[in-house]
Amino acid sequence: MLSIALSLAAATLPPPPANVSAGQVTYMVMDEAEALGIDKVWVWLPDGYATREEGERFPVLYMHDGQNLFDPTLTNYNKEWGMDEAITRLAARGDLREWIVIGIESPAQRWQALFPEKLEGSISDETFVRLGNLADVSEVRRQDLMGDEYLAFLTGTLKPYVDRNYATLAGPEDTAVMGSSMGGLMSIYAIAEHPDIFGQAAGLSVHLPLGLPSEDEAVVADNIRDTMAAWRAYLEASDFDPATNRLYVDHGTGTLDRFYPPYFDAFDAMVAELGWALPNYESRRYTGTEHDEDAWRERVDIPLGFLDRKDP
Repeated sequence: MLSIALSLAAATLPPPPANVSAGQVTYMVMDEAEALGIDKVWVWLPDGYATREEGERFPVLYMHDGQNLFDPTLTNYNKEWGMDEAITRLAARGDLREWIVIGIESPAQRWQALFPEKLEGSISDETFVRLGNLADVSEVRRQDLMGDEYLAFLTGTLKPYVDRNYATLAGPEDTAVMGSSMGGLMSIYAIAEHPDIFGQAAGLSVHLPLGLPSEDEAVVADNIRDTMAAWRAYLEASDFDPATNRLYVDHGTGTLDRFYPPYFDAFDAMVAELGWALPNYESRRYTGTEHDEDAWRERVDIPLGFLDRKDP
């Protein structure tokens, strides 16, 4: 099924269509996020949306890297999450409500835009250099990071537009955010910054090293110490509430994910000390799985079920 074009703002060339096996995908062309290098947002509507009863509304899942969610021909590597298949399959079994999915195109400067910006204040110049994102720390400090701008677009422009124009359940209990790698970092940041908007979040293969991972055990130990200190300082000051918000994270052990286990061990221990535990916090390790859309597609049913869980 081809996409239908909507216009949130003035545009020149339309984005490419997306083919889906179920439901309907539309896309929006916009200039509100031009500074972020984003001009496309895909909106997937489940089958039940077209036949909804009067007054019926749907939960909404916001996802990063939207070009990777539905159609492999939109990516550079012919892989996709299969979100249309996953939600349709789970809903047909009665294991999931039919969610609307909002897929935001990857920003032009993805690392800068998806980095949890307020962590930067707790990371020294020395640590930024050691993390290895750029050789000269003067090239990347707060003025270069755009995580807050990205999040402001998501919560201040995109979500209000979606809620005005679609039959959504707009409260935090029915609004979730999910992504992978840097998108996993931004999902954690989104719920920590706006727990009143996003009631639950999921990050797959979360890039907890923040920068370029190292093979040097001494460097890894220092990076874990400093990144976890930054996370602790940030989360302790946030309104992120383990009693009301839910967070799912996971990682594999292959390709880029092979660097993640010690970071996740430290992160899990740190959030446990802050009161995060089952059923509102879940962290999983998938031995042998790699850092790509094929791996995320294979296990996406698990975070989807977590996000839509209704506790008695």
